[in-house]
Amino acid sequence: MPAPVIQVRDVTKSFGDRPALCGVSLDVALGEKVVIIGPSGCGKSTLLRCLNRLEIPDEGTIAIDGVPLVEDHPDLDRHRADVGMVFQRFNLFPHMTALANVALAPRVVRRQGRPEAEARAMDMLDRVGLADRAGAYPAQLSGGQQQRVAIARALAMEPKVMLFDEVTSALDPELVREVLAVMEDLARGGMTMLVVTHEMRFARDVGTRLLFMDQGRILEEGPPAEVLDSPREVRTREFLGGRG
Repeated sequence: MPAPVIQVRDVTKSFGDRPALCGVSLDVALGEKVVIIGPSGCGKSTLLRCLNRLEIPDEGTIAIDGVPLVEDHPDLDRHRADVGMVFQRFNLFPHMTALANVALAPRVVRRQGRPEAEARAMDMLDRVGLADRAGAYPAQLSGGQQQRVAIARALAMEPKVMLFDEVTSALDPELVREVLAVMEDLARGGMTMLVVTHEMRFARDVGTRLLFMDQGRILEEGPPAEVLDSPREVRTREFLGGRG
């Protein structure tokens, strides 16, 4: 049996006196689509941010494809680049076109030449259905289009894992569908994904495993339909029952 592409062991993280993660352990296999749900402030986003070293755990270990994410690892930056992340806010550079936004990281981090990076960027914009908007600036794009550019930007680094942190929550309802469609296409293509979301239909239809987090811990996990339809934990039932 192949080793997990992500291994999290006993990870804790606090902000001041507020615990965010309390001994979280998690394995993610290559090609899995793990969906994470839970109330605001339960540690979902902190877990994702620890997976690409935007936050550094207080205790515990994280390895990506068998490589520990530790500060003194000689190839830390290269291995961090194997983990693409898309945020709630698009974080695009407003003074750069969609093409330039997507090509930037391959040029800076991967040291690709401009022609190679821009060719790759065009391929990724085409993949998310925005090749015809390559010359547009963020202010000329809808929120859904900006988020799709952000996904293309992450894909341009050829990541082994994609992290999605509430990527539809800042969008108007009519724009959510177009972003989820791109994510569903990535899932069908075999991408390993961890997705923090409140989109329960996406969780049910696309996820291979569903985690429910509360107060910095994973309280329940299993096949999405099983957790959503027959949760074992009282707190999971409370959370799902309170959704209108």
